[in-house]
Amino acid sequence: MADEKSRLVYSTDRAIQQKGRKAGEALSPDVPQAQQKVRVRLERKGRGGKTVTVIEGLCIPDKDRELLLKQLKASLGTGGAVVETSLEIQGDHRDMIMAALEKRGYRPKRSGS
Repeated sequence: MADEKSRLVYSTDRAIQQKGRKAGEALSPDVPQAQQKVRVRLERKGRGGKTVTVIEGLCIPDKDRELLLKQLKASLGTGGAVVETSLEIQGDHRDMIMAALEKRGYRPKRSGS
């Protein structure tokens, strides 16, 4: 099949960048906590009706991310997990999580409704 007539849908030849984000900018640990774009949102889809609070945008090493999750779970008395680069905490704890992050020097924003 000739290249000009090719109907290729998926290719692994090159990485595609997300809008507004430069390559390698997503997890640079040298960004001050107050300047990180931390988002706290609620998610229900694909969880059998269960509610999960998701924290995204933390630019910290994996070890510190695990420690932060452990501290949040202990203070809230709930479960949670690290999924890729975000933290997921069981239940709707957006207000308490935002207050805890503000105490640690972050400036979180509520995402969604």
